[in-house]
Amino acid sequence: MTAVAGTVLVLNSGSSSLKYQLLHPDTGEVVHGGIVERIGETDVPDHKAALRLVFDEFAARGLDLTDGAGTPAGIAAVGHRVVHGGRSFHAPTVIDDHVLSEIRRLSSLAPLHNPANAQGIEVARELLPQVRQVAVFDTAFFFDLPGAAATYAIDRELAQEHALRRYGFHGTSHQYVSEQVAAFLGRPNAEVNQIVLHLGNGASASAVRGGRAVDTSMGLTPLEGLVMGTRTGDIDPGLVLHLGRSLGMSIDEIDELLNRKSGLKGLAGENDFRALGALIEAGDEDAKLAYDVYIHRLRRYVGAYLVDLGRVDAIAFTAGVGENAAQVRADALAGLEGFGIVVDPERNAVRSGEPRRISPDDAPVAVLVVPTNEELAIARDAARF
Repeated sequence: MTAVAGTVLVLNSGSSSLKYQLLHPDTGEVVHGGIVERIGETDVPDHKAALRLVFDEFAARGLDLTDGAGTPAGIAAVGHRVVHGGRSFHAPTVIDDHVLSEIRRLSSLAPLHNPANAQGIEVARELLPQVRQVAVFDTAFFFDLPGAAATYAIDRELAQEHALRRYGFHGTSHQYVSEQVAAFLGRPNAEVNQIVLHLGNGASASAVRGGRAVDTSMGLTPLEGLVMGTRTGDIDPGLVLHLGRSLGMSIDEIDELLNRKSGLKGLAGENDFRALGALIEAGDEDAKLAYDVYIHRLRRYVGAYLVDLGRVDAIAFTAGVGENAAQVRADALAGLEGFGIVVDPERNAVRSGEPRRISPDDAPVAVLVVPTNEELAIARDAARF
């Protein structure tokens, strides 16, 4: 079988899916990757069966991940994406029983994500017991946000006792992209001020000063901030009280509404930008309003971070929507020429899998499209151990 020495297996365990990628952390070369979906709904009953299916997929391609007894066939590590690290974890962490227990405990802060992340870790430890397992946390990049950005204005003792603060998410992507921006500009990361816009079905923005995150749009949970595919983003907290008191909705019903039935989906019935664009072209007013709300919220965060940073050297778009939706990029930054922000229409229309500039060369602020690569970032963090 084909040797896989020195590779890292990256696992991203969702509640009903398992994304995987085997890659060389030094070169970024992907050996193979894919996704197992609808776990528990099909003939794949659980994550253990899903991971065994992954091993079978590799074996069918002549790639030996294990000799059948849990002995690694050259894999350096398994890197796990974990969404919430709370106050406990702010760096890549080798997983032992205590770490796994803490990840489970933090499920109260990320009930949609951490339980599935922990299940994936448990299965990988069982099937590959001799391979070092490393957790890489979505919240880590934002762990040391300035106090003014991290603190909610609620009772201090309550917040401290229950770790209620703004944590931020998509941190692996924001850190990776911000480093790629500095490299693209040929400048030390410590000298670059930038705004990173991670726009996918989940969406977040960050202000990064000299390589350090100083603000971000998501908070205690991934619900705060930008309008997303199915999530509300920022709303008046009084709306939640109103839904419970006046409409009689339960906590679970409100959770379902805000996380899965809101955002673009709630406003227009579609959270795929291609489908949303088709509706707008057909004259659907709800779709047009949904798009306008999305752009309005995005521009508010760009404006806030321009003030927050004072000097901005670059604005980077990344993730599925950010990398592929040229109209979103153009509309998000339209009319900001007075701030040195200009999008060149011809450059913006070009599609590429490489980092690229979509602003004129002489524009004071470099506007870039930078493909994210969270798997590579996780692999490199895991390989350090």
